[in-house]
Amino acid sequence: MPSESQISTPAAVKRRFAVSLALFYGTTYGVLGTHLPFFTVWLKAIGIEPGWIGIISAVPAVTRFTTLPFVTSLAERRRALRGAMILMASATALCFMLVGTQQQPLPVLGLYIVTCCCWTPLTPLTDAYALRGVARYKFDYGPVRLWGSVAFILGALACGLLIDVIAARQLIWVIVAMAAISALTALSLRPLEDVPRTSRVAEAGKPLLRDVGFLSIIFSSALIQSSHVAYYTFASINWQNHGLGGLTIAGLWTLGVCAEIVVFAVSPRFSLHPAGLVLIGGLSAVLRWSITAHEPQIAVLAVTQLGHGLSFGLTQVGVMNLMVRHVPPRQMARGQGYYAATGGLLSAATSIASGVIYARYGEGLYYVMAAMAAAGALVIWSARHRLTAHPQSEASGG
Repeated sequence: MPSESQISTPAAVKRRFAVSLALFYGTTYGVLGTHLPFFTVWLKAIGIEPGWIGIISAVPAVTRFTTLPFVTSLAERRRALRGAMILMASATALCFMLVGTQQQPLPVLGLYIVTCCCWTPLTPLTDAYALRGVARYKFDYGPVRLWGSVAFILGALACGLLIDVIAARQLIWVIVAMAAISALTALSLRPLEDVPRTSRVAEAGKPLLRDVGFLSIIFSSALIQSSHVAYYTFASINWQNHGLGGLTIAGLWTLGVCAEIVVFAVSPRFSLHPAGLVLIGGLSAVLRWSITAHEPQIAVLAVTQLGHGLSFGLTQVGVMNLMVRHVPPRQMARGQGYYAATGGLLSAATSIASGVIYARYGEGLYYVMAAMAAAGALVIWSARHRLTAHPQSEASGG
């Protein structure tokens, strides 16, 4: 008898599920698109000092290795992914509204911590819900997830337009409005029954944290991706200080995301080993941050922003492919947890340190980020033979 996941589903039901999911992806990443480039601009506008901005900006990274695993695990155990998504999206909107009522560092920090405890689990919850839908309704994940990246760009552009019209102190309410829309769209998500799991013989394998190859993957990724922290935290502030308008700032962010989308779109055609992709991504980050540290002209800066497709996108593609090749399927969830925790911890520490360094050295902070990326590239280069020697077989998912 065929399993539930093999039973054909009417096209209309599948379409409604995919459309509601795409809409939620769009509004959720729309929140990120309004938040990431301009939340620090709002913090600066209400008088928060750079040191505090660095500490506050570290909160999402901290919750990624503390609260996030607890929330996602609880939702999984209770088989309540959709309910958790609705609850977290609603709480996120409410908490962002409360953050907007504050202007002093400590209250902003306290409320932002609560906000991120609700907000950061949304992406992994949505991905888990989406992948179950892929198994249940047999649709392609990529075209649905694409709307998240598109919405990020639109959100950043909207804020870029508005910052030239409204006071920077009002930007928080744009984020609040987007979060409220996300909460409303969560209500349209379709209920989804559990897909029966097939049994799999567990593969033999040593603990991941004793596997030098695995440790090389997560540490190299953490170093390269965390080198973007200065960009995420201070790029908009720095560009604004150099006289760039809101629309120009949004356009620069958009260039980076567009380059990232292109890399993700063409990644199935890459023939280079994943370790090589990560190495190229790390070296691209070194070049990108070294150029950015020199306060380049707008034309050079625009070209540099296209490097985001390599420094972030190519690194991400390489790391995910390495995880598939190197981590046994029965340990993949644990491996992803270690991966997220390592990146979150280093990002949090980097964010805190970057506030202090930027306050004293300004654009010189990017040299520190270039050094981090170089260290990540060195780690993956040193482990290249270990990672290419024993990939998982096709039967085991690699």
